[in-house]
Amino acid sequence: MPAHLDPRLLRAFLAVAEELHFTRAAARLYVAQQALSRDVRRLERTLGVELFVRTTRQVTLTADGERLVPHARRVLRAQDDLLAAFGPARPLLVDLNSPGLVTARRVLHRARELAPEQELMARYESGLTGAAVEIVAGRLDASFGRYAGLEPALRRQLEHQIVRYEPLAVVLPEDHRLAALAQVPLAELAGERVYAGAGNPRTPEWTDLARLLFEGRGIEVAPPAPLAVGEEEFRRIMAKTRNPVLSAVDFPAMPGTVLRPLVEPVPLSPVSLVWRKGLVHSALDALRRAAVELGFAESWLERPAGGWIPAIDMNMTSPHKCDNVNMGRTPALDSSA
Repeated sequence: MPAHLDPRLLRAFLAVAEELHFTRAAARLYVAQQALSRDVRRLERTLGVELFVRTTRQVTLTADGERLVPHARRVLRAQDDLLAAFGPARPLLVDLNSPGLVTARRVLHRARELAPEQELMARYESGLTGAAVEIVAGRLDASFGRYAGLEPALRRQLEHQIVRYEPLAVVLPEDHRLAALAQVPLAELAGERVYAGAGNPRTPEWTDLARLLFEGRGIEVAPPAPLAVGEEEFRRIMAKTRNPVLSAVDFPAMPGTVLRPLVEPVPLSPVSLVWRKGLVHSALDALRRAAVELGFAESWLERPAGGWIPAIDMNMTSPHKCDNVNMGRTPALDSSA
């Protein structure tokens, strides 16, 4: 018998044991069927027994599976009771980067609906690198952004779950030569200097994404500009420099500017929910569930044909690496870190 048994594996087992159907059990736990099957196989290897008889028509419990059911229920009930008694009552501090970013705000709002008894407090740290430092120090609990763009020393102290492949756009002065286009092919930006937060110590992951995207396309990352805080300052600096600004496609409209999606190819920014490794909090469970629900409902993890994502991001943020979202009290523990 192993010295340690992950409670998540027992939850996966019980869901299948009660549903006797892997697809229904996966939907019940809000995980991919592949991930659920993987967890059941891992439990079987850990215990050294076969728990289910699987055929093309049905799933049934073996004698060992029947024997495990009451033990698994007792273990999980005891864990739920422990967490209920000692679980943190403090608010979960969730960084949304900036008030105008839609993805993070929608996930937070949905989490509040799923867990109205929990307090999820919004914070605004401007970028994931800045927020990650605060998370590791214990001054924040979670944030959103490009996980692969963080320094390895930070990533080792964090866990993450991919939320959305977010299409990118450019913000242009309304009299810019490209403003009349409904969409801007990347080739049309050749010769331009595009601002992507260069020089901002809180957002190097965003500047790095821009460099990877612009490489070999004749597009320059604009040099550092004074950090603009607030809409009025952003508009003033933009009017002064005249540089297009790389943004998410949901960036809020501003007077005197236009937002144009980028195409040919469609560049995508992988947005992850990121939290401190080992964090246990019921509100974090709600936040993760909200991200999964919205991802399915809005097709956030579907990528357009030919969509562009950096190779390093694909290796770190594939959905199958981050798809175990536990809907009980215990947090999922299978995220890439």
